[in-house]
Amino acid sequence: MFNPKIISVLAPLSTIVAVVVLVHHPGEPVRPVRPIGKPQIIATPLGLPPVPVPADNPVTVETITLGKRLFFDTSLSIDKSVSCATCHDPAHGFAYAGNVSTGVGGKKGTRNSPTIINVAYYTTQFWDGRENILEKQAEGPMQNPVEMAHSRAGVVARLTSDPSYVTAFERAYGAGPVTYDQVEKSIAAYERRVVVGDSPFDRWYFGGDQHAVDNSVKRGYEVFRRIDKGNCASCHAIAEHTALFTDNEFHNIGVGVRNGAPTDLGRYEVTHTDRDRGAFKTPSLRNIAETAPYMHDGSLDTLVQVIDFYAAGGNANPWLDSKIRMVHLTTREKADLVAFLKSLSGEVPSEALPDKILSKR
Repeated sequence: MFNPKIISVLAPLSTIVAVVVLVHHPGEPVRPVRPIGKPQIIATPLGLPPVPVPADNPVTVETITLGKRLFFDTSLSIDKSVSCATCHDPAHGFAYAGNVSTGVGGKKGTRNSPTIINVAYYTTQFWDGRENILEKQAEGPMQNPVEMAHSRAGVVARLTSDPSYVTAFERAYGAGPVTYDQVEKSIAAYERRVVVGDSPFDRWYFGGDQHAVDNSVKRGYEVFRRIDKGNCASCHAIAEHTALFTDNEFHNIGVGVRNGAPTDLGRYEVTHTDRDRGAFKTPSLRNIAETAPYMHDGSLDTLVQVIDFYAAGGNANPWLDSKIRMVHLTTREKADLVAFLKSLSGEVPSEALPDKILSKR
């Protein structure tokens, strides 16, 4: 067992050593640090599997608390105008209400910011899957000149200048300098807490409560799963005991196509594989009723427009996914499908929400 007296003696020495390393080797990264706080068990809602947690970033009470503070803090952007929550707004299903994101100085991005609800279950991050782990998700926007326009070193320096942050990092990771590794681990820990299941659909489909949804939802589920109708479940997957509503794959569905070619190459920019031109990650459908507009470019404003787009077979291009085809849906079938999609909304855990939203509950 650890001797707390030994730890208290060694901690100041380890801090000094870390500072010396930074002074003499300014380009050398600081060794990754594991959280030291109180372990936090993330409850598994009905309809979802256990939340995947990496061995080097076990979720703790302290990292979730710190990550939540960082997520809503505009000082992570260069001009202190934009936070993670600016584009992932909890009042809008942790997504962005506009077509494409707006960063520092009112600069516009090129893609819509998707929700971070259940982001812990994605095997890749971003629409094009350019990062494999959640810890790296916050790094891109923070350094992107159109989004937060900051730097890793700049963020660390700003946080270190705030004594309350220094204390919070020490509680989460122990004595030593604040590092960017700790920043991204904390934000990822918080985002893993934004888990939503136990929706009316879950209570009906997995819980067996026949009164949890009405007949329109049940009919909409049939439209959703039938190959000769919506065939939506072929990408928005439902398993025997859980439903992520994503296959974690990439598909060209014809969004953003002009003159027979995609205007955004999507996954191709990562893999440089021809079949990935215009392909984007399948988003989860949970809480989708709260996260309009839809698609990677925010080009569709309503669920009805999304359904009509798919029913029309998307926009033709050489890389269109073979699952995208024209299909006839009646007015009632479309209404039932919308009802089904609305039934996928569950409640975000209270500890993941800011106080201003909790006060309205």
